[in-house]
Formats: sequence, structure tokens, C-alpha cells
Amino acid sequence: MERTTDRTTDRTIVACFDTRRDAETAVEHLVQAHGVDRADVFISAAGDANTAGVRPAGADVESGHAGVETHGKPKLSGPIEVSVDCPGDKSTIVTSALEKAGATHLRAG
Repeated sequence: MERTTDRTTDRTIVACFDTRRDAETAVEHLVQAHGVDRADVFISAAGDANTAGVRPAGADVESGHAGVETHGKPKLSGPIEVSVDCPGDKSTIVTSALEKAGATHLRAG
């Protein structure tokens, strides 16, 4: 018997992260470890301004090339928001994964 998901039980879970690196790690973990479809995960600035988060991390502070300095400074205008559309029965797993990745604020709708 094939199981179908009742779309009325779908939820959108939104998490805020201090750094772009933490947000990207959360997405990678959701997709690779928990089988969340990448098309159901969205990353954006939490506000209207372009931002890399509230503090620099990862590629924002290092060039990725030995002996090469970074140029410029990252735009730090607020948190990064990750939203995940998921079936209700996966919402606990998604919420837990977002928290483990460093989410500073979570809400579900």
C-alpha cells in the first residue's frame, strides 16, 4: 500500500542563523542526513538588506587560498533565514537539525 502525505499537515519551519556558514551547514545537513528535498529549503536575509549574517565566519573571514588575504568586509546587516517546507511528521527532525546547526530563533507555521 502506497502512503500519501496529507498536504494539509505540511509545515513551514523558519530558523534564523548568525552566520551564512551556519545556515549553509544546516541546509547541507537537512538534505544529506535527513533526506529533505533541496527544493523545499530556502535561504534569504531575514530583513530587506543584503547580509552575510551578524558576524563573519567561513569564507567571510578567510580567502580559502593559502597565503592569500581576504579583500573587503562582509555585509553584516542581520541574520540569515532558512525556511523549510516539510510534512508535519518530519517537523521534529527538521527543528532538531536546525537547532543543532546553531539556529538562534525558530518558528513554525
